[in-house]
Amino acid sequence: MCDPLHYRRVLDYSNLNGIKLQDKFKEIVPLNLKRRSLMALRQDLGQQQNQIQKLAMTQRMQQSIRMLKFSADELQIFLKQQELENPFIVVNPRKTSTASNVISTTKAANSENDWTQYTASRQGQSLFDYLLEQVHLTMRKTPLRGWVIFLVNHLDSNGYLDLDLEELIKSELIDKITLIDALTLLQSLDPPGVGARNLQECLLLQIRNDDLAPADAEKILQNDFTDFVDRRWEPLTQKYEISMSQIQAILDYVQTLSPAPGSEYSQDEIGYIQPDLVLKKNGNNELDVKTTKQTLPRVAFRDNYFDEMVNTDDPQVRKYAEDKKKEYAQIYRDIEQRGSTLLRVGREIIKRQKSFLVDPAQPLTPLLLRDLANSLQLHESTISRTVNGKYLQTDHGVYELKHFFTQAVNYSTEGAVLTANDVKARIKAKIMAEDKHKPLSDQKISQLLAQEGLKVSRRTVAKYREQLNIESSSKRKKY
Repeated sequence: MCDPLHYRRVLDYSNLNGIKLQDKFKEIVPLNLKRRSLMALRQDLGQQQNQIQKLAMTQRMQQSIRMLKFSADELQIFLKQQELENPFIVVNPRKTSTASNVISTTKAANSENDWTQYTASRQGQSLFDYLLEQVHLTMRKTPLRGWVIFLVNHLDSNGYLDLDLEELIKSELIDKITLIDALTLLQSLDPPGVGARNLQECLLLQIRNDDLAPADAEKILQNDFTDFVDRRWEPLTQKYEISMSQIQAILDYVQTLSPAPGSEYSQDEIGYIQPDLVLKKNGNNELDVKTTKQTLPRVAFRDNYFDEMVNTDDPQVRKYAEDKKKEYAQIYRDIEQRGSTLLRVGREIIKRQKSFLVDPAQPLTPLLLRDLANSLQLHESTISRTVNGKYLQTDHGVYELKHFFTQAVNYSTEGAVLTANDVKARIKAKIMAEDKHKPLSDQKISQLLAQEGLKVSRRTVAKYREQLNIESSSKRKKY
């Protein structure tokens, strides 16, 4: 706002020169606002010093964290890539004692001979090859055989025919009779059920191929498949004049059939789990873990080749060689750190889950990532990366390290700590011991557990039952 003196001067000047006061204010007020804005801008441009603490992730730190998260297979892929990019790195050299230009800087975790490299690997026969072999052995070389091979090429991995036959007939490439004949020949091949277009047809093909199938199984699945699957059995007993026990026998038989007859002929190579840790017993009969060669792969450095490049007169070549040596040193340190962290975490796990590792019938002790982080003075994210995708080999089987982490969900009346696996085991035991003619409902199981001092709601029982792949009481009922 303008001061009164300035306002009076403006009034006198406007009267003398015939200028309206209102118009003059429109020019004065914006000028004052601009001056104030410039003054504020000059104040904002002043230098201020603030102290902020933050963590800057260097490239070395990122690589170390990434290698800790790698599984055994991912680590091998990463090292092979580094071997291609760095001419001085050799991953898993076969001979280290006799090679003059390779010096190994890491020792193998297990010095025993690996005889698997001398064994021949043989994949199983694929479904396509198996069917094609039958076609050539049982059919003459005719146009019909060509259409059978055409249909074989349109089978999915489960043996189902993934082809719209109606569209094929409309295209006028083949007549309907020839197509039906080709389909009939395909469905007569082994395994029974191959060439089906849906689950109903797949089961029917297997029933027709089995002389020991129940008498009314084919008729029921042919005409009343939906009612049979949904267990609407009362009308079926009247329609086919059979008892509930006979329908139950048909259901038991159908459950022995394969819903995917082609799945056993896998075309993909079977993947095997490579354990990162192995459970051992030391001299005092105490449990301990050891790393495997997958956890600590052997990485060697070509010293002679490096010396040749460093002794050249070209400075760029010398700098390139020195940079690559630094990269190797960092990879070596990351492998060692990854192995030592995994070993520390593994030893802490067997220390806390000793009872389960000695006797798998014993329940797991409640264990959280936070517990190991506090014990080992590490961050929870570090523990999570360490156990993710890592496996422990024991005398009872191979377990993922995440398997040993379970949260306490309830307490019994005696004060004992129970885990989710404990509750699931009790639910499964109740269902296994139930009367199959009168199966237990989820509410009844909840009441029985409450009588034993374990309070579990009906919804929790239903959730755990589904996780155990156990059907509901109506579908477990036997007649």
